[in-house]
Amino acid sequence: MINSIYNQIILKIKRDHIKCINNMDKPLFLISTAYPGVWLEHVYDSIMYARLFNDTSIAVNTINAFIDLQQDDGQYPYSIKENNTVGYSQIQECVSFAKLAFMVYEMILDKSFLLKIYASAKKWVSWLYNNRMTLNKGLVEMFVGYDTGHDNSARLDGMKYKGNYSIGDVKQNAGILPKCDVAPIIAVDMNCNLYGTLKTISKMANILNLKDEEFKYNEMAYELKANLFKYCYDEDDVFFYDLDKFCNKRKYLSSTIFHLFLEGVLDKTTDKNLIDNLFKLHILNENEFNTSYPFPAMAINDSEWIMHKMPNSWGYYSQALIAIRCSLWMDEYGYSDFYNHILSKWVEGLINNFDKNPMSQELDPVTGISSGASTWYSTSMLLFIYAVKRLKML
Repeated sequence: MINSIYNQIILKIKRDHIKCINNMDKPLFLISTAYPGVWLEHVYDSIMYARLFNDTSIAVNTINAFIDLQQDDGQYPYSIKENNTVGYSQIQECVSFAKLAFMVYEMILDKSFLLKIYASAKKWVSWLYNNRMTLNKGLVEMFVGYDTGHDNSARLDGMKYKGNYSIGDVKQNAGILPKCDVAPIIAVDMNCNLYGTLKTISKMANILNLKDEEFKYNEMAYELKANLFKYCYDEDDVFFYDLDKFCNKRKYLSSTIFHLFLEGVLDKTTDKNLIDNLFKLHILNENEFNTSYPFPAMAINDSEWIMHKMPNSWGYYSQALIAIRCSLWMDEYGYSDFYNHILSKWVEGLINNFDKNPMSQELDPVTGISSGASTWYSTSMLLFIYAVKRLKML
């Protein structure tokens, strides 16, 4: 069964997911028919493809595509779609683009590519500081629900614009703040992503022998981390929460907690006690994130969890995107064995749902039943291949 599905995935990827779009002459790794194109939050797909298929060209093409479509003021598009449209109405970065771009540089070691991504990352940081820090807390803010990619999550409750900010039928640019309700919201994951970007810029500056720049962006990262702890950390709950514009903590037990590891915000030495407590109280807790099919996008004991059981829900389901991103941090933090367990459960879940919903994007964290959202999903296919190879299941 594993061998058959594995081979079907390889054929599906080669036939339907590697294509040229948007008048480009170089192919990209496309997501699915439900998401026809490439999203900024899916850039890691192309890097995983490079590793699994020993082909860096798709990853290079993807990084170049987003940089080439970067606005003069520094804003990245959130999507490049098959219908020849490019979207700028939300952020939806989800993993530091600069960090992912640097990972591609480490694969190809091209100095001109390094210079390009370095300049681009600095422009993006400037855009975030100039457009997304309206509360003067030194932290990035969510203006609309789609900024985080956490569709249908309780994190978005109380927001008027849980998708995009539109006036009539016209989607507004992501730099425009809608004047309403609880937004802007200081978002934990978005700030972790920015931290990862700042540290990556500092790392690139070191390679380029730009010592002043290395120091500058390193200091910016530490200041951001200090602000994140000051405003978002809850000592009583041992958790990090989003903050609304009135400085009220939005107490949802969201998978945003993983971003503190994903972007290296938590230091293995200086933050060791906090890391141990987060794992003990939350991540390894069978009543929260350590479910039968980990990790749910919202802890299953959160009061809003069951209320958000709908397709494409980051308020209920375990998402393939979360599982594949764990490859960016769980080994580093010493949880390789636990990650192997997670991967084995995802292989099991994807196989069990294959006949009805092949390679869907999400699994019920308790039963393992797929919602059916976005079949033949790029991340799920790559996750399956990665897991099978890592666990030596063939």
